[in-house]
Amino acid sequence: MRKELNIQLYKEMYLIRRSEEKICQIYSEDQMKTPMHMSMGSEAIDVGICHALKNNDQVFGTYRSHALYLAKTNNLYNFFAEMYGKDTALLKGKGGSMHLCDPRRGFMGTSAIVASALSVAVGAAFANKYKGNRKVVAVFFGDGALDEGAFWESVNVASLMKLPIIFVCQDNSVAVHTHKYERQGYKDITQIVSKFRCNLFKDNTTNVEDIFNMASKAISIIRSTQTPCFIYLRYYRYLEHVGINKDFDAGYRSESEFKKWFRKDPVILQRRKLINLGLSVTEINNIEREISIMIEAVIEKVKADPFAEKKELYTEVFG
Repeated sequence: MRKELNIQLYKEMYLIRRSEEKICQIYSEDQMKTPMHMSMGSEAIDVGICHALKNNDQVFGTYRSHALYLAKTNNLYNFFAEMYGKDTALLKGKGGSMHLCDPRRGFMGTSAIVASALSVAVGAAFANKYKGNRKVVAVFFGDGALDEGAFWESVNVASLMKLPIIFVCQDNSVAVHTHKYERQGYKDITQIVSKFRCNLFKDNTTNVEDIFNMASKAISIIRSTQTPCFIYLRYYRYLEHVGINKDFDAGYRSESEFKKWFRKDPVILQRRKLINLGLSVTEINNIEREISIMIEAVIEKVKADPFAEKKELYTEVFG
């Protein structure tokens, strides 16, 4: 059972990592017109938590949405169709990298406005409680969202009303280029959150299985008590804030810091774990090859898809 779980977790993380590596390889072709906020480094958080959720549970996220979207939906075709802005994408190219959405799979949407998804997610959790459908909402956000009033209002209301929601703070220590110690007048957000009527989970792990187990426990608490949970996890954003390149020459962080984090890269750690669980290198290589072939096939098909007609600009737009 544990072996099968870890194989599946690896497949999901490798799909995300390889998809983004492929974007880095082909972005210069200039066929993807959307700006890219890459997820590399966060895969264990997104996969671990989403794997613990049920299919009809709901997820909200930020503009750094690739890993979260693929972890929750496994909808690789729609992912690349949206990156290429094709008519075959659910949003027909109007969403791009930052506004992915797939409600049928519980992926309710992402927003480019910092902290904006938090209050919407709280509203969804309230609706689910009112309906009694036992759905859990998970809202993902970075440490930059902690600087916004919407964060504090959302945690307060969820705690007060006992809403079935998980607040997932993915702390990479920087908001664009500004370190949290230059932005935040407190030492530890978890110490503050612990004062709310909200169940607190925190860890420095990049082990996807550990995160899955943590999320499973949090979800069990929510389903049995209908009280919110706060999961605090740290990670390192491998690439620049927006774009496909490294940015260690920008002066706000160092390559040595990246190398320290990369020693516990979640994808590499999980690959080693599979070997320890008895998989051969050949078996793992076969898994990776199958995923890479699938990604290549999807991209080729998407490239051949048509673009939406101009009239599509005026559909499903409200103003």
